[in-house]
Amino acid sequence: MNPSLWWQQLALVMGGGALGAGLRFWIGGQMLRQFGTGFPYGTLAANFIGSLVGGFLLVWLENRGPSALYLRAFLVVGILGGLTTFSSLMMESLMLARTGRGMVAFANLGVSLAGGLVLVALGAWIALQLRPAP
Repeated sequence: MNPSLWWQQLALVMGGGALGAGLRFWIGGQMLRQFGTGFPYGTLAANFIGSLVGGFLLVWLENRGPSALYLRAFLVVGILGGLTTFSSLMMESLMLARTGRGMVAFANLGVSLAGGLVLVALGAWIALQLRPAP
């Protein structure tokens, strides 16, 4: 890979990651203020939004040529990578289990995984509907 191309992509990933992390922080705060601390709604919302947008971008970026490398670096690896978080999902589920709320922990995992899969498929389907006919 061309070193210049690599550095450009790295800069896009870093910038997008910062935006995604800031967005996750904002979403988490909004969910906390709206719903309280009984369930990790902020992580759930961030992961669901990321799944929907990720599925959309997966299809939307197909066959976009060389510019897709830059868009993928910024949007998928950067913004969505900073927005979504598997580690937070796991840590919050462990904290729920350790505080005697094992059923809530399993509900968190089940809803997150099933909902994420449905939303990534929905995002891909939406992108296919919007794609111009060949």
